[in-house]
Amino acid sequence: MIKVKKLNDKAELPRYAHDGDGCFDLFATGDVSWEYDNGILNATVPIGLAFEIEPEHTMFIFSRSGHGFNYGVTLANCTGVIDSNFRGEVKIKLTSHNRIFDIERGVKVAQACIIATPLQYFDVVEELSDSERGEKGFGSTDKEKL
Repeated sequence: MIKVKKLNDKAELPRYAHDGDGCFDLFATGDVSWEYDNGILNATVPIGLAFEIEPEHTMFIFSRSGHGFNYGVTLANCTGVIDSNFRGEVKIKLTSHNRIFDIERGVKVAQACIIATPLQYFDVVEELSDSERGEKGFGSTDKEKL
């Protein structure tokens, strides 16, 4: 169970649209205007919620598919990362190079999920173990088909 604090009366709790959805929806708390910044349209959308996420878990925020396909609108930072120790209001920054849509109270502005992110430790070594892929990088599997 995730603890959620409503920061104002207009905030809507996150919810899944359908059984089987991998992410829950986040909603705008009120009307937001798009503004130009260096020729790119941006909108910063408050959702009126703060979360208490369990330690070693992280909330990942993603664009909504329909926003990208229908309007070319995405998250300004591609994927939002909300750490378990953050207790402030989560805000969504949308960006568009062409079309926009009206952002008003109750509009779905993003989707999110909470994933276990165990603390990792790092060990400096002289050698790494071998693997089938080795050091083959970007596009290396497609080169074999050409």
